Amino acid sequence: MEKNLEEYAQYMKALSDETRLKIFLMLSDGELCACKILEEFNITQPTLSYHMKILCDSGLVKGRKDGIWMKYSINEEALAAIKVLFNEIEVKSVDRSECCTEC
Repeated sequence: MEKNLEEYAQYMKALSDETRLKIFLMLSDGELCACKILEEFNITQPTLSYHMKILCDSGLVKGRKDGIWMKYSINEEALAAIKVLFNEIEVKSVDRSECCTEC
């Protein structure tokens, strides 16, 4: 897991915006045209392009040109990596009351 921390951080940064998170969740239903994504938001096309660039640059989303429009889908390998990360996180109950005398 250690070698992927930078990659994981990029994923988290991309998803840290509510609009991008909603777009990512929309794409979980399958590939969408930018025009369909745009219909769900009160934003301009350049603003959508900005968000899609961040998602694509992070590696979470793939884009492909289809005529004048872009179609976007989730990068399944990136999604699998995120799942691995969260599956590796385990909260352990450790008594830390004796960790130092200054607490």
